[in-house]
Amino acid sequence: MHVSMTQRILTGITTSGTPHLGNYVGMLRPAVAASRRDDTDSFFFLADYHALIKCDDPARVARSRLEIAATWLACGLDPARVTFYRQSDIPEIPELTWLLTCVTAKGLLNRAHAYKAAIDQNTAKGEDPDAAITAGLYMYPVLMAADILAFNANKVPVGRDQVQHIEMARDIGQRFNHIYGKAWRTAGGKNEPFALPEAVIDENVATLPGLDGRKMSKSYDNTVPLFEGGAKATREAIAKIITDSREPGEPKDPDSSSLFAIFRAFAGDTESRAFRAELESGMGWGDAKKKLCDRIEQDVAPLRERYDTLMAHPDDIEDALREGAKKARAVALPRLEIMRRAVGLGPLAAAGSKAKAAKKADKRVRLVSFRDSEGFRFRLLGADGEELLLSRAFADPKAAGQASRTLSSEGATEVLKPIDASRFVFIQDGEILATSAEFTKLAARDAALERTRAALVSLRETTE
Repeated sequence: MHVSMTQRILTGITTSGTPHLGNYVGMLRPAVAASRRDDTDSFFFLADYHALIKCDDPARVARSRLEIAATWLACGLDPARVTFYRQSDIPEIPELTWLLTCVTAKGLLNRAHAYKAAIDQNTAKGEDPDAAITAGLYMYPVLMAADILAFNANKVPVGRDQVQHIEMARDIGQRFNHIYGKAWRTAGGKNEPFALPEAVIDENVATLPGLDGRKMSKSYDNTVPLFEGGAKATREAIAKIITDSREPGEPKDPDSSSLFAIFRAFAGDTESRAFRAELESGMGWGDAKKKLCDRIEQDVAPLRERYDTLMAHPDDIEDALREGAKKARAVALPRLEIMRRAVGLGPLAAAGSKAKAAKKADKRVRLVSFRDSEGFRFRLLGADGEELLLSRAFADPKAAGQASRTLSSEGATEVLKPIDASRFVFIQDGEILATSAEFTKLAARDAALERTRAALVSLRETTE
């Protein structure tokens, strides 16, 4: 159950590589911990459309999707508690990307750091400024904005290098709100089309150094694998960490040591103090690397066992992602349906019904209560008398009356959803409250759905 203080948090990982130890400490571990809080509504996704911008190797992208999904689940992500999905399973995201593209200033995209960096590299080489720069790289910020705005995410945890993208998402969302806000509300939306997201930078989350002392990153090829290759791969990578030339017996400086920085990210204060003291007392680098491997294994080995099981059963991962996509689309689809109407892309029948409504201003949408053999019910009737919705039966008239008032509440149009090709329903607290007639053609169902949305808006206006 979500309360008014719940924050929607959205996190994605691009599926273009294999998760490493820095990903675990800097993102996976804190994100999974945050997802268990009662005041968060967490969305986690595999950013596989983004991967196509960075990688043109289909096998690598496909393998990375599996590895990253398995990693999230192995690290303790609970699909029943969060919304866990693939970006490419949500068709509303590319659709929204185009709607946002049409309000995004080219000058804003020209200022994106990644695009400017690519131009600077080409210029430094004496090449054409746009050499090898794809439209995908240029439009990356709009796709990222769609990822966030499709679900009205409030908070987006990012590194400092991604803060600009969140600021751009705010700019794009604000522009859409300005242009289409009034039309959005007329079409049945509430408040503004988009809440404006905020970047979240947790200064307390560790940034691990890599094998060469720089930030651990696939870009620098200096990573320690998280699960792939098992404990042997971890030991081999740790053995490559660059250290100074001090011999065993010589005091070491923990604060300038990558080994100590990584150890501290896994150990508590007591263990870290003991490790520091051993380094300062002259422990050899070989022994220090062994201690580090043992400490990492203490945390990672149980997770790796779960990871290996998941990798051996990809159908289980697939099932979790498909269920997550259903949950994600249940949020995105109603919002996109209103947006289509707001920008003028609703069914033609809706436009025709508006013209007819102007001619029949003296007639109103009505709720009619009645009793049949099963109990107390109500109907939603259009201005022309068409039955748009029929409620389920209630045991007493008071309950039926309370239920009928939800049809005139703010946001009622957002819980009006198709359930198959022939019908649509009004849902309250996860329960079907009222159902449409059954239609033989999808176009007829969609036209009736638009008429019902318009009727709900009219009903709210007459009761305010």
